[in-house]
Amino acid sequence: MRTSLPLNALRAFEASARHLNFTRAALELSVTQAAVSQQVRLLEDQLGTALFKRLPRGLELTDEALVLLPVLSEAFSQIQTVLKRFEGGYFHEVLTIAVVGTFAVGWLLPRLKAFREQHPFIELKILTNNNVVNLASEGLDYAIRFGTGNWAATENRLLFDAPHTVLCSADIARRLSTPDALTKEILLRSYRPDEWDQWMIAAGLDPWRAAGAVFDSSRLMAEAAMQGEGVALVPVSMFTREMEAGCLVRPFATEITLGSYWLTRLKSKRMSAAMQVFEEWLFSQLAERSEE
Repeated sequence: MRTSLPLNALRAFEASARHLNFTRAALELSVTQAAVSQQVRLLEDQLGTALFKRLPRGLELTDEALVLLPVLSEAFSQIQTVLKRFEGGYFHEVLTIAVVGTFAVGWLLPRLKAFREQHPFIELKILTNNNVVNLASEGLDYAIRFGTGNWAATENRLLFDAPHTVLCSADIARRLSTPDALTKEILLRSYRPDEWDQWMIAAGLDPWRAAGAVFDSSRLMAEAAMQGEGVALVPVSMFTREMEAGCLVRPFATEITLGSYWLTRLKSKRMSAAMQVFEEWLFSQLAERSEE
């Protein structure tokens, strides 16, 4: 048997095996039924085994064909996927990034148009998460996370600090002449149980128990605050648009640092050209932000 097999014969077999019919396979491949049958015979001769049982009303796969079909179907699918990424003489790379939702909406999305215009041949695939992510199992190129940067399996580059402060609706803000007025308000909470305590201490208050709803996203918490459901403690730099629009108000200057935003990737992952482009673009945007 030859070590290489003719591509047309493999395509003819794969289409015939899916349809269990030479005529329908011929229609898919835009050739004649006789050509498909001939190509399948050629493949069977080279393999030295029958791939179909020719029945009066169609075809039936042999055991050998059942082994070969899924391998070929997957291979042709992968080839088609790659070919679709060629356009205008360029190869379109896909870059997959997991981003905490607050950062995605508050910082990344407003800048995506600029990235697309500068790098039209890189297709971003953006997944949001609540800071729980596994880069290896999810097949990620990068993750943008919030925390201290102490993740052992990844290379972690600091993007910027994200101080938290109190934000609320304008109606509630009018009731907050001093920080201790918060004792009469609903304090919305996150999964970090001590952050209100830290803010209260920074504001010169004796901490009391916050009893508002618990949210797994600062973005959701801020949305609740905009609807007058309580007072949020969130990273203020992620809500500049909402503050400019008057949807959220910052009643006090006091802020605390609970963590920072980080760009992370697996140490074991080879840096692709698209990854390098994205990383350079991201930090150039941060440099422009610091100069504003």
